[in-house]
Amino acid sequence: MELGLQTLASSSSGNSYLIKSENTNIILDIGIGIKKLNEKLAETRLRPEEISGVLLTHEHIDHVRSLGALIRKSSDVTVYATRGTIGAVVEKTSGLGSTRFVPVTGGEDFMVGDIRVIPFNVSHDTAEPVAYAFEKGGRKAAVVTDTGFVSDEIFENIKDADLLVLEANHERNILLYGRYPYPVKHRILSDLGHLSNEAAAECLIRMLTELGGSKVPRVLLAHLSKENNTPQQAMITVRNLLEEEGFYIGKDLELEVVDREETGRFLVV
Repeated sequence: MELGLQTLASSSSGNSYLIKSENTNIILDIGIGIKKLNEKLAETRLRPEEISGVLLTHEHIDHVRSLGALIRKSSDVTVYATRGTIGAVVEKTSGLGSTRFVPVTGGEDFMVGDIRVIPFNVSHDTAEPVAYAFEKGGRKAAVVTDTGFVSDEIFENIKDADLLVLEANHERNILLYGRYPYPVKHRILSDLGHLSNEAAAECLIRMLTELGGSKVPRVLLAHLSKENNTPQQAMITVRNLLEEEGFYIGKDLELEVVDREETGRFLVV
């Protein structure tokens, strides 16, 4: 196995992913409680002391919830984040200094163990958010959630991914006619908000067009809103829009929806 990925949680309640090789174990975001995180690590047969590094995308609580507890428990864990995210997390977390952090910058790749990590800028209402791609042995995985739109920078970093975790947060009409207050709807729909099912489909159409059949990527739709989406709706919308452009699940891509709470299958990239 060169590279693998496993979803630990993916929702507005909490987000965390495991990216690993034979010798390296990376945790991307730790937005679930420390007890649940330890339970999920046990499910994957990974001990906290075996974590090679923690990557943060941004400072929202559903991405950093157990950071303080993990740092207090694991004295040597290294946390990678942008300077903006580090500043925001340190400010919000009592007793947490900045000495445990390694600053990263969008567009500047680095190594964690034997995995190449590529941070790239996204558009969200936080200090300095990023998403990440991972490379090893000629294989590539990427995780993109919490962005209001897919910029050219995002697309360039994910267009050749063998495995892509992509946000499909909401169905536009469900959100528009739902019970959320207008300011919240406006935030979600803005360029600093979240990707809709429709936006996810548009991204995949562009990706598959550029690939031209050169590979069949595996795509996981993630970070679904409990209020404004369902797994069935996400799959229906994305599948229908793909088929309108002549792309078919099982032929041009593999597509599934990530469970909001349950630990996903370990996928070899």
